[in-house]
Order: sequence, then C-alpha cells, then structure tokens
Amino acid sequence: MGSEKNAQVGVFGGSGFYSFVEHREKVQVKTPYGDPSDKVTLGDVGDIKVAFIPRHGADHNIPPHKINFRANLWAMKELGVTQIFGPCAAGSLQPHVKPGDFVICDQFVDRTKSRKDTYYDGPKTTHISTAEPYCPRMAEKIYKAADGMGLSCHQGGTVVVIEGPRFSTKAESRWFSNQGWEVVNMTQYPEAYLARELEICYANISLITDYDAGLEEAPGIKPVTTEEIIKMFSQNMEKLRELLFKSIPLIIEERKCPCPSALADAVIN
Repeated sequence: MGSEKNAQVGVFGGSGFYSFVEHREKVQVKTPYGDPSDKVTLGDVGDIKVAFIPRHGADHNIPPHKINFRANLWAMKELGVTQIFGPCAAGSLQPHVKPGDFVICDQFVDRTKSRKDTYYDGPKTTHISTAEPYCPRMAEKIYKAADGMGLSCHQGGTVVVIEGPRFSTKAESRWFSNQGWEVVNMTQYPEAYLARELEICYANISLITDYDAGLEEAPGIKPVTTEEIIKMFSQNMEKLRELLFKSIPLIIEERKCPCPSALADAVIN
C-alpha cells in the first residue's frame, strides 16, 4: 500500500463523519483476521490524514456482538494510524450524567462473553497492562476542546460494555449504577483494548442518548423510547463532529503517554 494511502489518525463511528472529511477516497484493506466492517474512508482534516471505519458497516448491518474488531484495528495499523478516536452512543447509569452530555471515559468494565479480544493467542504468552486502558494525553486534549466549545462534558468515567444486541435488564442496570459506573455501551470492548495491544493511542467520547433501564424509576426520569434515543443522537451529532474536528489537530504531537510502549515487558519468554 503506497504512502498516499497512509493516515495518522483513525476514527470509528457512524456515517455522520463523512461530510467533514475532505478529498475522500475509499480503500479496501485486507487483514489476517478477515475483512473490516467496511471499506476505509481516507481523507483530510486540514493537513492531517484521517482514516474512518463505520463499526457497524455503512448500512449499519453488523450488530455489536458480530463486529470484527480485530480486523478493524489491524486495518488502522496497516494504514499507519497511531491515534484513534472511538466516539459512541451510550446510556447513562447516573442521574447527573444527562442525555446530551458527553463523557470522556477513562475506564471500562468488560461484560461481554463471545468476542475475539486479543492478537496474542500464543505461542508466546503476553500480558498487557490495562490499569489505565485509555490514552490520558488524548483524553486531556479532547476535554480541553469540549470545554472550549462550552459542552456539558464529564472528564473521566467508567463505561460498562455489555454483549448486546439486547439492552440490560433493570436488575443489571441497577447493579451497574450501584457500583458507581457512569455509562453503558456495546462496542468499547475489545476495541479500546485491541488498540493497546497494537500500541495505538485510543480515546473514547461517549455521547449520552438516554438513561438506562435501572434509572427509569428515579425522580424526574421517564422510560426511554427508541424514538427519543434517535432524536437525541441526531440533535447532538453536529456537536460530536465539531468536537472531533477541534480535537484532531490538538493530538498531533509527540506521543508522551504509555501507549507506544504497551508491549514493553509484556511478553513472557
């Protein structure tokens, strides 16, 4: 793949991102793990080369538990990406985290059960630290951009990643809430962790679309409908796009963070 195909920054997410990338082209990237969710859209944000993959496919036909996360991350690596933004829709687990808010998560709790979640199946045993699973440098820059935009944005938070495609029961949701965790989502794992295995910086931006099932009986909180979720996401998509495009130029600097050396001392010989 020629140098003209190279990208510096990657973005996973929905099709709303397309309209802001200049000089677009689509490329098919083959990986040892099968095909990515779709062709990769390459384009420019100013002078920065950006690669974009819709997690669920361009037609949103891949459910969360069927996404080929390993292929998606490998394709980004093949294109030269060293930093990835992982925006996603999420439900709130806490009353103070309101629909329309943004949360820049710094921790995840994995509740998935059937996903291919590592590149290291042997013969060498590899244990990578995920004590701090998200890139702190990227998170700081994103929060700075969000604050400058006047967004209601929470710096730090834990995302509980459920298997899907079903949503949580009220009992599960209350359990998550009682642990003090902030948001729930279906795609952050193993996406964020696989980036760490490839020594790629990764940052999450959770756009809150609704209150999760366990909060529906809290004072002033009504049961959510699919129509309301779609409406909330649509209303805030423009803000998310603007946040991405303000954040991308801020992260093009020396990667003074733990991510580029994640594999150091991780292999047991």
